[in-house]
Amino acid sequence: MRKYRNLVIGLAGSVLALPPAVSVAEPLYVKNLSPVAGLVGLPSPRAAQLVGSGKGQFATHMAIASHFAVDSSDREAVVLDGESWRLAFDFRYGFAEDWELQLELPLLTHDGGSLDSLIDGWHDLWGMPDGGRRQVPRDRLDYRYAAAADGFQLRDSSGGIGDVTLALHRTLYRDDSWQLSAGVGYKFATGRERDFLGSGAEDGFLVLRAGHAAPGSRLSWQGQAGYLRAGRFDLPGAAQQRDLWFAGVGVDWAWLDTLSLLLQLDSHSAPLDSDLTALGETALLLTAGARWRFSRDWALDLALVEDIRVETAPDVTFQASLRYRPR
Repeated sequence: MRKYRNLVIGLAGSVLALPPAVSVAEPLYVKNLSPVAGLVGLPSPRAAQLVGSGKGQFATHMAIASHFAVDSSDREAVVLDGESWRLAFDFRYGFAEDWELQLELPLLTHDGGSLDSLIDGWHDLWGMPDGGRRQVPRDRLDYRYAAAADGFQLRDSSGGIGDVTLALHRTLYRDDSWQLSAGVGYKFATGRERDFLGSGAEDGFLVLRAGHAAPGSRLSWQGQAGYLRAGRFDLPGAAQQRDLWFAGVGVDWAWLDTLSLLLQLDSHSAPLDSDLTALGETALLLTAGARWRFSRDWALDLALVEDIRVETAPDVTFQASLRYRPR
């Protein structure tokens, strides 16, 4: 997986000298990479506006997530300690007026990582509690869940192709300020379940998306809400929640012609019926980031994702996206 990391870092570095240009309207790409929640096919935020007929768009999204959650109850216990890397390739094509196909191919790895010392230093700087991080060895991989019926465990590094998603989108309404679209998607069981690369089951989702940008305004917003029917998977021992909702909203402020500041709030229901926060509580993620439009057709996003409902998502996720959308 290191070669994928080096590839993305190289791509990001190679564009720093290119000239500025036009806006690419899109919310920040966000995925909950918590080891269990990350298995289901919840779609990431995206613009309500589709690519034009006969046009295409390509993006790569790289995320590094640090996990730490330790919790127990009378009937179950969980440890989620490790680091996940995710590199996703996102292809979109407008095959007809107001119609678009989107394909996402992810590559994932789980290992002990190297962020623990950095996160401990951040907690010390601001006097924040560390949630028990100092009581365990740094940079280890330890995913464990135990219940009366069953459980799971992963202590050896893993990596490979995740679950591929295919989606069909349709524009419902548009004018000078508003965009409204709907989508239907299907997640294939292409990732190995035992390695936490996929759920081992197919999922389907329905989503509505809206966007607003008044002519001449530097402020715009995007939002989405939807429903996912999760396929039945065997990894956790707790009862699976197969009917999930998800929603999110984001604001984009075009501070400069080539630089935007973005803030997003995303949430989804828990994948398991569990007494433990990390597995059974509604997730709430806050994302702050910036977008640099360094040429007419290219944009680079850098973002930080925090679990503002603690343990329902990774402690912290560092996210970068490189987008190509020809005009």
